[in-house]
Amino acid sequence: MPSAQVNFDGVCTVVAKLFNLTQPDAALFGQKDYQQLAVIRRLVRDLNFPIEIIAAPTVREEDGLALSSRNRYLSSEHRHQALVLSQSLDRAHVLLDDGERDVATLLNEVRKIISSAADARPDYIEAVDPETLESVSHVDEKRGVAIALAVFFADTRLIDNLVWMGNTARP
Repeated sequence: MPSAQVNFDGVCTVVAKLFNLTQPDAALFGQKDYQQLAVIRRLVRDLNFPIEIIAAPTVREEDGLALSSRNRYLSSEHRHQALVLSQSLDRAHVLLDDGERDVATLLNEVRKIISSAADARPDYIEAVDPETLESVSHVDEKRGVAIALAVFFADTRLIDNLVWMGNTARP
């Protein structure tokens, strides 16, 4: 995923400069972009910034769609179809809570639900270690798992994720 690496490199550069200029004690980052949050946590740890990184939970619409300024670009049909994102992650959460630890099984279920939306075009659907963001093939009970996805509806790219830590998921 080279383009994502370039994006995160840029984010790290900008955030490191901002932290150096402002010298904050704490910084708040949204969990909707979980990968970015994990990269910032790593940046702070690696560069020994004395900053507490606080994760703000993903805010969701009443129907479960993650709140995003991009949602306004969706047609009403695509807005309705986009509900498959939270529905697929909810299903993965249930499977995890029921004991499923095989990542292929989890991702197949997520993909199946997303593919039920006629216009959904996945950019990526991944299961990764919540701290390192390395791909995993089996869920480690102690480390948990992050399931991250990005899906296009027409030209609008939406992201969402589930971070499962034991039987406690972080939204």
